[in-house]
Amino acid sequence: MKTLLLSAAFAAAALAPSTASAQAIPTAVVAVVDLDRVTAECNACKTAQAALRSQLQAYQTRERTLATPIETEQKSLQTAIDALKGKEPDAALQTRIKSFQTRQQQAAQELATQQQQIKANQAYIQKQVADKLGPIYQQVMQRRGANVLVEVGSTLAAAQNVDVSNDVLAALNSALPTIVTTAPAPPQPQGR
Repeated sequence: MKTLLLSAAFAAAALAPSTASAQAIPTAVVAVVDLDRVTAECNACKTAQAALRSQLQAYQTRERTLATPIETEQKSLQTAIDALKGKEPDAALQTRIKSFQTRQQQAAQELATQQQQIKANQAYIQKQVADKLGPIYQQVMQRRGANVLVEVGSTLAAAQNVDVSNDVLAALNSALPTIVTTAPAPPQPQGR
């Protein structure tokens, strides 16, 4: 009899809803935001994008400036090598070739460094914007009574009255009046 009562108690406990594990989920109140529009129209973002375009144009100009004399020297060297018809180049031509290779490597290194800096700057700009957007999302959701915020590109359709892009844009303009467009130098490894 005691076993039967214990079995019944376990069965009742298993069937009874547990208040700790079965809390009701609130009804979803969804808002959407157009992040492409927000980041394209944000005042500081426009300024930062213009600075990045300027950095990219400077890179392209430097690339052309370095490439022209290298290409000219390469053609000259190739003509001199072709004139040898398979013979070994003399010491003067070997020196020219080594000098050319050094200049070519230095130019490639300079351009690679500049390109890495531009990528670092772009990532730093994106980080500054993302760091400000996180709290802004929470503020806008709270103010508008939403408990879910979705990027408009992830939706099939949304009513205009659930779009909070203007709210996010206004808050971002207020919270991020300027963006630093040059990434800080990476930390140097400390020697022992």
